[in-house]
Amino acid sequence: MIKSNLSFRFGIFIFVFLSLFLIYIGISECSEYKSFINSSNNWYEFQGGFEIGFLDVLSHNIQFGSDGTKFDYVDEGGQDILFPFTRLTAEMNIHDRHKLIFLIQPLDIRTEALLRRDIVVDELTFPKDTPLELRYLFNFYRLSYLYDFSRAKDKEIAIGLSLQIRNASISFKSTDGKLFRINSGVGPVPIFKFRVKYPFNNGLWLGTEIDGFYASGKYITGSTNDFEGAILDASVRLGFKLTEYLEAYLNMRYIGGGAKGTEKNSPGPGDGFTDNWLKTSEVSLGFYVK
Repeated sequence: MIKSNLSFRFGIFIFVFLSLFLIYIGISECSEYKSFINSSNNWYEFQGGFEIGFLDVLSHNIQFGSDGTKFDYVDEGGQDILFPFTRLTAEMNIHDRHKLIFLIQPLDIRTEALLRRDIVVDELTFPKDTPLELRYLFNFYRLSYLYDFSRAKDKEIAIGLSLQIRNASISFKSTDGKLFRINSGVGPVPIFKFRVKYPFNNGLWLGTEIDGFYASGKYITGSTNDFEGAILDASVRLGFKLTEYLEAYLNMRYIGGGAKGTEKNSPGPGDGFTDNWLKTSEVSLGFYVK
């Protein structure tokens, strides 16, 4: 948790510095359109996005091994507190209708807990009263394409597809290091995407962005064996146009999903069975810079 807190404080410092700098530039140049990276004559336009806030785990249950214990991270694993949340996006608009978006979403939740009962993780028993260090790393990276059906420059009604790469590492470790289990992997996930933005005459705008998918079976879930998998990343945001190239917004987001199935070619320990479902909510402050 020390490293996580230091990263959070550093992120807050960078966020405040960039925010003050951009607002200063925006105010000083508000009478004339000027961009750091774009020209009004180009057929393309770049846009960067940044969010910072907090994450609340609504529910989180996991089981490793068909004979393993279903473990409740919120009730038993210390995930009943708030965690720092950040999100980065880079976007390219082509002829105002085609949009390419690259997302970096860190999700690294580290907690400590004292077990109230025996639990089994991939055939290893962690006895009652064992102090545990728990890590749930589930970063993901997403490349999206959207087509905007709205012809208005400030309005958006866009539909498209995303390809998400999950980068997961989930571990249970006793504080003395004698008991340890880790489950990790990288895999692709296809997703449908939908985004809407509606501006008002006073500079305010209301928007939503939804990425979601459900699948069961082989390959499409990122596994060569039968798996059930789902993801939903949905947000509602209220924004304000500060200048022609700088916008700020308050965002409320839900991120949830998981997977269930057996990886028959698992190297072990355990039989390769996983049942992992997570639901979170986030509140964040974000900026768009053009």
